[in-house]
Amino acid sequence: MKVVVVLNPGSGTLSIPANREILLEALRNAGLDGNVIDIADGGEIEAAVRPHLENGCQTVVAAGGDGTINAVAALLAGTGVSLGVIPGGTLNHFAIDLGIPQDLAEAVAVLKSGATKLVDVGAVNGRIFVNNSGLGLYPEMVMQREEIRRHGFRKATALLMASVLTLFRFPLLRVRLEVNGKTIERRTPFVFVGNNPYEVEGLQFGGRSRIDSGKLCVWVARRTRRFGLLRAVIAMAFKGLKGVRDLDVLATREAVIRPRRKIVPVSLDGEVVKLRTPLQYEIRPRALRVIVPSAGSEE
Repeated sequence: MKVVVVLNPGSGTLSIPANREILLEALRNAGLDGNVIDIADGGEIEAAVRPHLENGCQTVVAAGGDGTINAVAALLAGTGVSLGVIPGGTLNHFAIDLGIPQDLAEAVAVLKSGATKLVDVGAVNGRIFVNNSGLGLYPEMVMQREEIRRHGFRKATALLMASVLTLFRFPLLRVRLEVNGKTIERRTPFVFVGNNPYEVEGLQFGGRSRIDSGKLCVWVARRTRRFGLLRAVIAMAFKGLKGVRDLDVLATREAVIRPRRKIVPVSLDGEVVKLRTPLQYEIRPRALRVIVPSAGSEE
């Protein structure tokens, strides 16, 4: 099996040298250390991996956070080449939703003993996302965080400061959504588009039970005040969508979002890009082949 491992040494837990050594030792023991590429910039991944794909590479492993996984998945979607996932980020949403162990050595073991599963990916204006995409508060917060980090603050500190500043500013969007043959106009603090439905109640809040339903989920907040939005989020956590009356929740295969601005910041799996509007969202069913624990195999 021809395998290449893309390792992001700047991601979450993999930024710690001892954890990187644990991972590299596990890869050596599994016989998968022959092609390990250290890449901290997602923009460099395609140039580094493309020659391996042209030479018949059958599996590309993304060792890093959701941003690293996104960059590799964007290369592999629709090709039939398998994606291996080693969760080395801070949150690791994609790995958690697929049941991939968070322990580095156990995740490597899945690469050897696991099976492949076909899952959906989302896309906006042709850009792939495996978890979610959004407009409004979240991308504004990420951009604010990166600006603060440029002044020498640590990521966690910068995130806290950015969250406070963003909520203080509380920017609102004017958008028109075209979904399932209907048009919705809103003045909203955020629009969230998920690759498959997200759980909105109890202990599974924010996770997905499956990533192969062939549907996007679209959430649009109606609340335009800070504390009203906070109450809505808390109600979702405890009562699910039944507890929230000021949130549009839609399931669809495609959606068009038309903000007033010609170019808007959009989040893709935690990274922010600027895209030209209108934003054309779509689901690409079963486009990505992923290695998962054997019990999750569904080919």
